[in-house]
Amino acid sequence: MNRPAPVEISYENMRFLITHNPTNATLNKFTEELKKYGVTTLVRVCDATYDKAPVEKEGIHVLVHFREY
Repeated sequence: MNRPAPVEISYENMRFLITHNPTNATLNKFTEELKKYGVTTLVRVCDATYDKAPVEKEGIHVLVHFREY
């Protein structure tokens, strides 16, 4: 499945990267993309579709802004 390209938005001294929601199968490529953009914190705002542990092992802090069941 083709995914849309990430969109980077800057506002004052903040940068936001809007991306698709990865799956465990696409997580390695997704993490590499985050690192390419210099992402240090990932805010999950949708239902969990992947294990956040591998992302955190790459040094990216994952915040969850909804209840995980």
